[in-house]
Amino acid sequence: MDNQELRAVATKALSLLDLTNLKDDCTPEQIVSLCGKAQTAYGPTAAICIWPRFVMQARTLLGPDSPIRIATVVNFPSGAMKIEDVLAETRDAVADGADDIDLVIPYRALASGDEKAVTDMVTAVKAACGNAILKTILETGELKDVALIRKASDLAIAAGADFVKTSTGKVGVNATLEAADIMLQSIRDSRKRVGFKPAGGISTVADAGLYLRLADTIMGEDWVIPSTFRFGASGLLDDILAVLSGERSTAAASGY
Repeated sequence: MDNQELRAVATKALSLLDLTNLKDDCTPEQIVSLCGKAQTAYGPTAAICIWPRFVMQARTLLGPDSPIRIATVVNFPSGAMKIEDVLAETRDAVADGADDIDLVIPYRALASGDEKAVTDMVTAVKAACGNAILKTILETGELKDVALIRKASDLAIAAGADFVKTSTGKVGVNATLEAADIMLQSIRDSRKRVGFKPAGGISTVADAGLYLRLADTIMGEDWVIPSTFRFGASGLLDDILAVLSGERSTAAASGY
């Protein structure tokens, strides 16, 4: 990838980025920093992605008219909470000002053969989202099997998901191009307007470019926009800014 192409990918990736802090020990001070980082000299990120307990703080910091969306997580990271508890989390987050709800599906239940658990969870949480968009986290690195990843994606889309997302960033294997390929084909075959979010381990503009190229190949070159594609990452922004400022890409791999 030459410098011109790298800069073009960096510019696009910035507009698609859900800048993330889901560290267990995240502090209010780090949320202040995250909100500041999301407003770059080259334009804003698409969103920040944070724990539910920080949504109200972030909404106050960003204000009601910010172009930066606030995403938060529910049933996270285990995917094993009861539906009523996940619904309470969702309603509270929306009331606090969340724009996007990133829901971990009950992937362990699916792996043991319980498809209904996924359908019931996604359907119920979608109804609780109100005007917020619902991104469903499949935890593809734990599902592993190609057919199971495809099944998880198909079920989530059929139940009303607005996005399918690869990973929590909390397990050994997170976003992979193989999982992305399966999920993008699921979206294409559904013929529904559903977005895709690779998350976890994408820390360089070059890595981001591989996912964008794959999406262009499967979905068509005009498909990738913030309403249909997001990157979930914490370290990617540093590399984006390095590339856009003319510095050398120096990003090291990060957990998310």
